[in-house]
Amino acid sequence: MKKLKQRWGIDSNWQLFVILLVFSVTGSSAAKLAGPLTAWIGVTKEMGGFIYWTIRILAVFPIYQVLLVLFGWLFGEYEFFWAFEKKMLKRMGLKFLFKD
Repeated sequence: MKKLKQRWGIDSNWQLFVILLVFSVTGSSAAKLAGPLTAWIGVTKEMGGFIYWTIRILAVFPIYQVLLVLFGWLFGEYEFFWAFEKKMLKRMGLKFLFKD
């Protein structure tokens, strides 16, 4: 845990707990919300498993990004998650989204 706290630049075990909690809540929520989103756009399992799961997984990505910052803000760790989000998107080749 010391290495993780060092890498993320955090001091307390409580802050580490909150950050890990935000990651878990965000992942679960994004996966849960992808179902209604795919149904809303008309994608069903009857279209074929490959198409359904590909679109559902692709739907999870933007939902996750938004929820990560939102839940980070709700749990008082906005700065950490905003920096984490920018770093992740820059590594994915989307650095044009930020003017840093």
